[in-house]
Amino acid sequence: MKNVTDSFLFVGHWPYAGSFGFNTDILATNPINLSVVLGVLIFFGKGVLSDLLDNRKQRILNTIRNSEELREGAIEQLEKAWDRLRKAELEADQFRADGYSEIEREKFNLINSTSKILEQLENYKNETIHFEQERAINQVRQRVFQQALQEALGTLNSSLTNELHLRTINANIGIFGTMKEITN
Repeated sequence: MKNVTDSFLFVGHWPYAGSFGFNTDILATNPINLSVVLGVLIFFGKGVLSDLLDNRKQRILNTIRNSEELREGAIEQLEKAWDRLRKAELEADQFRADGYSEIEREKFNLINSTSKILEQLENYKNETIHFEQERAINQVRQRVFQQALQEALGTLNSSLTNELHLRTINANIGIFGTMKEITN
């Protein structure tokens, strides 16, 4: 290992002309040759390098331009989506409000129709009750009348004599005769 380190430390002291190594002597390296080679490389390589850099620059600019166009398109689509969302929300709110008002209207109509039906049923019930009361009153009247008539007939039959019967018939004939004369 010491030989390798020594060989790098003493690079400038290699006496062999055909060997490979680093020559640290600036005067022996021919700076003019190096500057000419570097100048040629810079002169011809500059165009190639600038063309490569220009192409790379154009690709980067095109990529940026495309990215900007895509970004603008995305922003435009996002704005359209927001507009559609706002419209959908407004329509949903309108549908919701219409639905609530329709429900309220149907509820009001149902309450009104139910109250009318209840009122009709109440009237029908009252009419039925009134009719049944009248029928019951008429039945009671008929029974009372029949009983009173039977009692009156019973009383008349028991107290009516032939003479009283003839006088009643004559009195009734007289009443009918008077009525006949009045109507003529």
